[in-house]
Amino acid sequence: MLFAMWLLTSTTLAQSPITLSIDTQSRGSEIPADFAGLGFETSAEIPDTSGVSGHLFSPTNTQLITLFTNIGVRNLRIGGGTVDGLDAAVPGHTDIDDVFGFARATGVKVIYSLRLLNGNPAEDAETAKYIWTHYQPYLDCFSIGNEPNEPPYRKTPSGAITNYAEYLVAWKVFAAAITNAVPDAKFTGPDAGGTNWVEQFADDEGGSGTVAFLTYHEYAGGKPLINHTHDEMPASQAISNMLSASWVTNKYPSFFPKGRSLDKPDHLPYRMTEANDYLRGVTNASDAFASALWALDFMHWWAAHRFAGINFHNNQHMFWLKTDTIYLDGPSRQYQINPKAYAIKAFDLGSHGWVKPMAIENTRGLNLTAYAVGDATNIYVTIINKEHGIGPRNAIVTIALDGLPLKNADVMFLTAPNGDAGATNGITLGGASICNHAPWTGQWSALNSITNRQCTIIVPATSAAIVMLSSR
Repeated sequence: MLFAMWLLTSTTLAQSPITLSIDTQSRGSEIPADFAGLGFETSAEIPDTSGVSGHLFSPTNTQLITLFTNIGVRNLRIGGGTVDGLDAAVPGHTDIDDVFGFARATGVKVIYSLRLLNGNPAEDAETAKYIWTHYQPYLDCFSIGNEPNEPPYRKTPSGAITNYAEYLVAWKVFAAAITNAVPDAKFTGPDAGGTNWVEQFADDEGGSGTVAFLTYHEYAGGKPLINHTHDEMPASQAISNMLSASWVTNKYPSFFPKGRSLDKPDHLPYRMTEANDYLRGVTNASDAFASALWALDFMHWWAAHRFAGINFHNNQHMFWLKTDTIYLDGPSRQYQINPKAYAIKAFDLGSHGWVKPMAIENTRGLNLTAYAVGDATNIYVTIINKEHGIGPRNAIVTIALDGLPLKNADVMFLTAPNGDAGATNGITLGGASICNHAPWTGQWSALNSITNRQCTIIVPATSAAIVMLSSR
């Protein structure tokens, strides 16, 4: 069936040759096991909100547990704007118990946010001590507050926050109270909107021994408005932007924390604890297949630049957004996924080990990205063909391994019906869909076009392939 699909597409679409030359003897940074994560609002801890019956995070929520497991989510950040909101309920011990019972059931580590604005150091310290005492094995670290550099500003017990200096004073007051109660507590911060304040925080607290990694938030496309008007961007334009080469070559480098090189191995790790394609999303784009190809590329690009992880944000507060990876379908009362979930699973399959240097020969300018990762036994190559729209081209990709004989090659394809970037249903990975009631059953397919050190594969337009290469 796969061969028939390749044959059909190769006769109807133009094809372009690509060569990927992988240096198997060198290694870049190791990709953390918990790189792929999701983030949810603190309000998600409160029962009976946003259409949820009882607790969203609970060891008895079998649908959500199955989806987290099938997708390959390894990290859960609890925070967002509702951690500091005046009208937000403060989670109690029962709410916390269910969050960490869920973490135990899914094997995720939790980044747990505590209040800063409108908060109280003693209350944060009590919450931190309760979590540490009962659930330390499932805790990644604590975070204090959310986007302190974004207005509206409010007062804390230590004073107002209207600039970075005032934020740092307040943060230290809360951190001191927490470490007094939990001496071994580790923190992340500043969870800023964009890179603003990140470098200052790194300089001030990076050597304290209490900060595990640095965090900030980026929505790649920002607000989805046309030319700074109040008109919402159409789905077709959003898809073209998400799959454009310019986002990779121009936009992502602009998200680097300024003044520091992430390619240096001696810096504190960085993690995007909130990320998505567009702020609040675009219908039929953020919840379409294009978002899966975008997210897969986005994760690999940042992993290749020494990032510690990405948490795609889910905002269930009052309503579920098109950018949500997992959402509650109101009419069916079922937990469902948007296509971005397939990107996380595809990344999970192809991100074991160290980033491998790779040269790409793309003489015909195909809209394609590729990444190589290797562990002790395998090389994983992720190829994303972002050609779409009018006249998209298939890619004939030759993978050449430098200094390593190739004995076996297997592939999984990430596809949508008819190669439709706007598809919201019918998406498969390894020939199977991801559901909320049974294990994912995707299968590797053997590649037969293998010579001593290379193999060739056709990657159809508007699709991705994860290739697993073995020398054993």
